[in-house]
Amino acid sequence: MKIRNYIFGLCITLIVLLLPFNAAAEESSAEAASSSPEAVADSEAPIKDAAALGIILDQTIPGASAETAAPDAGTVVPGTDSAPQKGIFENAETLGENIKNAVEVDNGFKLNILMRLGIAAAIIIAQALFIRLVWYFFKWFQGKLTVYGNKHFKYLTIKKFHIMDTTQILNILFTILKIAKYIVTAFQLFLTIPIVFRLFAPTRNLADKLFGYVLNPLKTIGLGILGYIPNIFTITIIVIITRYVIQTLKFFTLRIEKEKLVIPGFYADWARPTFNILRILLYAFMVAIIYPYLPGAESNAFQGVSVFVGIIISLGSSSAIGNMVAGMVITYMRPFKIGDRIQLNDTVGFVVEKSAVVTRIITHKNEYVTFPNLMVLSSKIVNYHTSSTENEEGLILHADVTMGYAVPWRQVHEILLAAAKKTALTEEKPGPYVLQTALDDYYARYQINVYTKAVEKIPAIYSELYQNLQDGFTEAGISLTAPAYQIRLPPDSGK
Repeated sequence: MKIRNYIFGLCITLIVLLLPFNAAAEESSAEAASSSPEAVADSEAPIKDAAALGIILDQTIPGASAETAAPDAGTVVPGTDSAPQKGIFENAETLGENIKNAVEVDNGFKLNILMRLGIAAAIIIAQALFIRLVWYFFKWFQGKLTVYGNKHFKYLTIKKFHIMDTTQILNILFTILKIAKYIVTAFQLFLTIPIVFRLFAPTRNLADKLFGYVLNPLKTIGLGILGYIPNIFTITIIVIITRYVIQTLKFFTLRIEKEKLVIPGFYADWARPTFNILRILLYAFMVAIIYPYLPGAESNAFQGVSVFVGIIISLGSSSAIGNMVAGMVITYMRPFKIGDRIQLNDTVGFVVEKSAVVTRIITHKNEYVTFPNLMVLSSKIVNYHTSSTENEEGLILHADVTMGYAVPWRQVHEILLAAAKKTALTEEKPGPYVLQTALDDYYARYQINVYTKAVEKIPAIYSELYQNLQDGFTEAGISLTAPAYQIRLPPDSGK
């Protein structure tokens, strides 16, 4: 209904506004064609201008043409004669009246105008139908997209974080489709209006201007692209060379990671971070070379924006840059690797992420703890995993036991060694051993040591070891409770 009302209103407006103007213009052209060639050559432009002036004056403000067109007799324009000027305006008024009367009498030009209006109406109707077809296509495509999205779209996840679900993704796509639909419709209307205006003489200049609003920028862009083609070839060659250099570095990185290529003093876990650093440096070098070939690179505005962005980044990312530098230092220090069990300050757990900015640890209670690399670099790190991989004997676990002097130390050693050998996930060779670490006032201090390579099972190993120690002393009839003494002083008699 809105489209039909729009078409009907536009047609009525065109008929009311353009019918008298086009009739007058066609009549003026016919009279000019019937005159002699010399007269046409000499006075074609003045007659058209005068006719248009007379028609406009008579149609808009009746009786104003004489007042406007005929100046006072005493008025003299500098450099001209008042009598010829007065004759020109009088001729314009007379010519406008003649053309107006001719249009009212002759029906031939009215038919021509009706044909033009019919063509304009046909164009408008066709464009309206085409707009309706485009909207129907977008509606159909949105329905197909809904069915496909509900079936195939999943959660948008970045490193275990859910960013958007299926409904949110579809809403974003629907918004993009709606914007595209309105852009296409506006472009169709923008093309329709100049084409319709082009059919009528009074609005041809307006049609040319409307076309120029679109064609002139496109022409400027096209000429700019043609002039920029040599720079595009240069930039393309630089990008291709950089890409092949990076691909070559990636090939050697994979070989080093898989230990198929061994470089003395260069560890395999250094390959990936070194490749990332070199890739960033190569891209930065590529941008520095390409910069002079970019359009507008020499303009002050472009350079000012570049400096502004650089200042903002440098001021707002000082701590981030510090963490990146610390991450680079940690990488080449090799204090731990992904999967190692470490103790960082008071936190014990497994390294699950080692990025350029942070290090993440998961504890035995499935707690994720994040440390900035600057803190990691300045903290004490204990790596339990290194002992079980690089050392063939494994990691040594120990437990302390105190026992009174009434129990022979040899018997205590036997119980401790027997309990350690019963513990699962401990190494038989080298076997467990006992150290007597202290002789206190009321008891002796013993330490049982066992080897293990199952670093990820350390809490379970300790738990079983303590159970076996308790069972061993219980079976031997020895109490694990240490004697405790309390001294009580007599009360003061003076109080």
